[in-house]
Amino acid sequence: MTDLDRRTMLTTGALALASAAAQSAPAAAQAAPKAMFPVPVTTIPIVGESEVFQVRRIYCIGRNYAAHAIERGSDPTREPPFFFQKPTDAIQNVAVGTVADHPYPSLTRNYHHEVELVAALKSGGTNIPAEAALDHVYGYALGLDMTRRDLQNGMAAEKKPWEIGKSFDHAAVLGPIHPADKTGHFKAGAISLAVNGTVRQSSDLKNMIWSVAEQIARLSEAFELKAGDIIYSGTPENVGPVVRGDVLLCKLDGLPDMSIRIV
Repeated sequence: MTDLDRRTMLTTGALALASAAAQSAPAAAQAAPKAMFPVPVTTIPIVGESEVFQVRRIYCIGRNYAAHAIERGSDPTREPPFFFQKPTDAIQNVAVGTVADHPYPSLTRNYHHEVELVAALKSGGTNIPAEAALDHVYGYALGLDMTRRDLQNGMAAEKKPWEIGKSFDHAAVLGPIHPADKTGHFKAGAISLAVNGTVRQSSDLKNMIWSVAEQIARLSEAFELKAGDIIYSGTPENVGPVVRGDVLLCKLDGLPDMSIRIV
């Protein structure tokens, strides 16, 4: 074999080894995909903590108080409550001790208030038993499920999805989260909403058809729940319209008041 042949073999072998090494390089060493643009993360303040609660999904339960189910044309003895979702960026945080400006939304002429207890999850899973469900709750907040009622009713009459009535900007109003290890779990307690000083909604959490634990159990049959999920647990009867200039005051035993002004 000549020197030229040896040099050719060595060069060819080196190139082959380099090619193999490049092909087997770990994925981490390769350039990661770059996002086209930033998407803000939705968070909720936590009382007494420097950390914030990062929201993954918003679940809502419908017709979870018998009297409200009846006023919405349902029979609570025959029709169980149901679930729907809102986009995470629909959240409007309201600080304790403030009256936050809340914009009256487009397209509606019949804008309704719905005061609710909100549960925030720190963990989750599927097919969670009700007796273990509260172990997944990080804390609670006071919330408003704001609703474009005319749009909701119109779509329902046409047997079409009525997300347009529930899922819009600022539709998920709530105060800060209070850790459950400080407040305990809410199974009873007066809940109310007043408009311009006149009480409209007034009930007790014990009147919920499904408790928070039962809601988590039933939701986990349909979805894999995870940390960052929040659950609006349903509203009492006497939901009603608000107009620009109205001041709403929400109350729940064991949590600070929450207030907004429709602008």
